[in-house]
Amino acid sequence: MFLVTVLVENIASKRQKLFNDILSASGIAQKYNCALKRLDYQQEQGLMSSLALGLNQIEIERGLTTSSTAIFVPFTTCELFQEGEALYYGLNALSNNLIMANRKNLKNPNGLFLGTPGSGKSFSAKREIVNVFLLTEDDIIIADPENEYGPLVQQFGAQGQVIDISPTSTNYINPMDINLDYSDDENPITLKSDFILSLCDLIIGGKEGLSPIERTIIDRCTRLVYRDYLQDPRPENMPILGDLYGLLLKQSEPEAQNIATALEIYVNGSLNVFNHRSNIDMNNHRVLCFQLKSLGKALKEIGLLIMQDAVWNRVTANRSKHKTTWFYIDEFHLLLKGQTGSFSVEIWKRFRKWGGIPSGLTQNVKDLLASREIENIFGATR
Repeated sequence: MFLVTVLVENIASKRQKLFNDILSASGIAQKYNCALKRLDYQQEQGLMSSLALGLNQIEIERGLTTSSTAIFVPFTTCELFQEGEALYYGLNALSNNLIMANRKNLKNPNGLFLGTPGSGKSFSAKREIVNVFLLTEDDIIIADPENEYGPLVQQFGAQGQVIDISPTSTNYINPMDINLDYSDDENPITLKSDFILSLCDLIIGGKEGLSPIERTIIDRCTRLVYRDYLQDPRPENMPILGDLYGLLLKQSEPEAQNIATALEIYVNGSLNVFNHRSNIDMNNHRVLCFQLKSLGKALKEIGLLIMQDAVWNRVTANRSKHKTTWFYIDEFHLLLKGQTGSFSVEIWKRFRKWGGIPSGLTQNVKDLLASREIENIFGATR
């Protein structure tokens, strides 16, 4: 507890100007429920007390706690106001100054938006998206499982595109898409194989996940299915999920037949929305919003995983242009299960080096903390 005397010194060239200034100061204080009293017959003592002499001749004191007293002491408030392409992140709780930060300048730009329902996660993400769009030349991609961001992206005009992915849509994303810069390794199939394993694990893994034999078969077929494309990398040689299905049927192991049977509904059945070559132009729009709500529960997690891989292709393509890619993933907890979580963590770690800035949003913090991969996610986030 501190006893504090607060003095407001007013100086003016004319008497009327002085009275006007005092009235204005009193009005501002009254707005915040503070009352200012004029020091009648104590003007000299007030002047001497306001000088930097360490002498208080005014016997009017107010009791304040440490945190309240610290506001009046200069240089005790830590401000965050970075230069360059800094974005607005709110107000300093003590000084009410703007918090302006540039995530690109951080050691690790990855981020998480965590909070209870209605706490403002989506609003904070949308505000950051608008700031990125207006202040930078970077690309922005949004994975939108609940169709919340479409109206915002439409306001960006020709630079924004909303893509609805559903079983009845004519917009297709090929989960087998790959480019030659997909990985740091000389052979880009290594990381792509991890994605295919994650996809199959999500489809057929169950609680136990894929068995070692099943993983070996999937990895073998993944390397075979890209053989023609790597020899002649033309769009028409890009494989689709049906090509992987066909190779699995040709394998001799009974496990391969089980995997192919599980994939059949996604190749020839009612859920074949991802068994087409990509027909979406992802290169001529700065802001892309992929709406996945119409996929339903059976395809939503698969859609999010395929979306993540498509974004990785965009990130690797932008790297050669020295262009940053911001990626926002709503309902992020859906990607942190089993082999899917392992792939998500792998991508999360690689994004920074490849010029990507990922941000995950979720209200299910309990589910997030229950994931065995969450320590790696938090370790790769600052």
